[in-house]
Amino acid sequence: MTTDRERKTNHPPIKQCGMDWPHDPDGEQGSEGGRQYGHAVIAKKVDEDDDFPLERDGFVAEYGDDPIRIDHDTVVSLREIFEYVEETEFDDFIALHQAVGRAMRDGGYWFYEGADQFSRTR
Repeated sequence: MTTDRERKTNHPPIKQCGMDWPHDPDGEQGSEGGRQYGHAVIAKKVDEDDDFPLERDGFVAEYGDDPIRIDHDTVVSLREIFEYVEETEFDDFIALHQAVGRAMRDGGYWFYEGADQFSRTR
């Protein structure tokens, strides 16, 4: 049975993705022992004080094969997310974070439903 999320994204569940990840996406190296997702995993690969300006291609060359958990059953490589990043260099962490957010939305990796989905109306 296909879920709505699978239909929206076309990203296979981790059990079907066929990737030989360099490390466990939920292990210490992937998520520091806890399950972290998307931006959080990518952000931990960057030293905000020492890595900027940051070149996209160099970052992808170093971390491109690393697994990034998107949701409870979807893991993709960092390289797949960065296929949607247009910028080639980032002056600071905020610029990188914004570009990754746009890339995740453009690539169908972002599943935010909006605040109205989580608030009650009276």
